[in-house]
Amino acid sequence: MPVPEEPSQPFEQALLTLREARLRPEVTLEEAPAPQRLAPHAVALTADVVVEDDELATGRFVLLHDPAGHEAWDGSFRAVTYVRAALEPEMAADPLVTSVAWTWLVEALDARHAAFHSPSGTVTRVTSESFGAMADRPVAAELEIRASWTPEDADLGSHLQAWSDVLCQAGGLPPLPQGVVTLGHRRPGHRG
Repeated sequence: MPVPEEPSQPFEQALLTLREARLRPEVTLEEAPAPQRLAPHAVALTADVVVEDDELATGRFVLLHDPAGHEAWDGSFRAVTYVRAALEPEMAADPLVTSVAWTWLVEALDARHAAFHSPSGTVTRVTSESFGAMADRPVAAELEIRASWTPEDADLGSHLQAWSDVLCQAGGLPPLPQGVVTLGHRRPGHRG
């Protein structure tokens, strides 16, 4: 197993901006084991959107960094994200729900002034209907957004905030009004 490289100055700066990001109080954020083979430096964060003990959405935000740059990323950083949330079955039947969910991501990055390029990803909707002995279970549906993009700026906190906004939107929380900011607070697992 290769010995991990010492963190680079840009990666340390990126970690600082992630730690300083202010998220909505409904979002609990924790550090998780980061992938070891995708880049010399990585950090992984998991999040849940919880309101009155109900988990509305869950996800993962991974920041990869290769000081030498990576041809496929067209840069030295890559944000790799995942969002999963329950969906009303009638919404899952809407043929536009996947493209609308992708728009949430692009609009959230733009709204947070998180400059980016080379976005890619998938939006999946899954509907489950039970039969036989399980026929009394209601129809269930989920939405999954898997996305990655190359940040163009040093403020990676704005990228985390944008992803958190998508997580909240997928969970059904209304967006915060323009100009309203959340107060800073320490989150479980948050170091800083």
